[in-house]
Amino acid sequence: MSLPDDPLIVLAHGAYRLDECFAARRTGLRFVAARTREELERLLPDLDVLVVSGFWRNAFAARAPRLRYIQSISAGTEQFDCATLAARGIRLASAQGVNAEAVAQHGMAMLLAIARRLPEAIRNQDRRHWRGMSPDPALREDTLTGRTLLVIGYGRIGSRLGALARAFGMRVIGVRRDPGAGGEHADEMHAFSALPNLWGKADIVALTCALTPETTGLVGEAALRALRPGAGLINLARGRVVDEAALIDALRSGPLAWAALDVFAEEPLPAEHPLWAMPNVLITPHCAGEFRGYEDGVIDLLVENLARLRRGEPLINQIV
Repeated sequence: MSLPDDPLIVLAHGAYRLDECFAARRTGLRFVAARTREELERLLPDLDVLVVSGFWRNAFAARAPRLRYIQSISAGTEQFDCATLAARGIRLASAQGVNAEAVAQHGMAMLLAIARRLPEAIRNQDRRHWRGMSPDPALREDTLTGRTLLVIGYGRIGSRLGALARAFGMRVIGVRRDPGAGGEHADEMHAFSALPNLWGKADIVALTCALTPETTGLVGEAALRALRPGAGLINLARGRVVDEAALIDALRSGPLAWAALDVFAEEPLPAEHPLWAMPNVLITPHCAGEFRGYEDGVIDLLVENLARLRRGEPLINQIV
């Protein structure tokens, strides 16, 4: 179904100033911001286009009879019931690629922070404690040169992380659904089916994959026990890609030496969660994709996809 001549666009997010970015484009189209889910719900009967991520509930589709196009604010779209959207003639596009550089750099920052023991340095600074040189090599800062990074989900983010890792002298093994689709900056490329033979090759595992039935619980007890002693894990994907109970056990008893986590099964991470208190865990609050130009990237996609809808063309990052 096509858009009406004068569609109402609702930009729904509690923090992002999407309306200010859209206004700057001077498209002449009607738009309104929804800062809360309640505000969005009141607008459902009248909207034609919705820009949304966390506020979305699948029940909203039946309450939005005019809705023709959803632009996800996030790269992930697992919160949307694609079958329902397709049945109602609603197009869905993701924001994949908008924050690929930010997520990759966040992952590289985590790698460097762990190697250079920066979390420990920050704790020591808070205590005004000057740590002396250590006679134990295991307690010293380290370099990344020569280490092997296993990147699971070697798409836009994963391949960019691979390029950054190679610049620091790391060896990169990439894993993606179709290894033939691209393996730039990787020393090896494999399909997911090869993972049982790859866990033991990795010094660090970085997760940059989508959450799918195939990847849910992918990093569980068997995978963690197959890692090299002293290995580390970075999760930039989704919390449910990792079995958190198995992760905690592996961090306490080995072979996993550390984890750097940006995503969790439950968000916000509850204050009583044991991961908070583990000294070998670095936590960031699902902010890997954050950067100052994020709104502009999403609005770029929105404006282009609105033009494509008018022309009857496929959308950029079209999911439905």
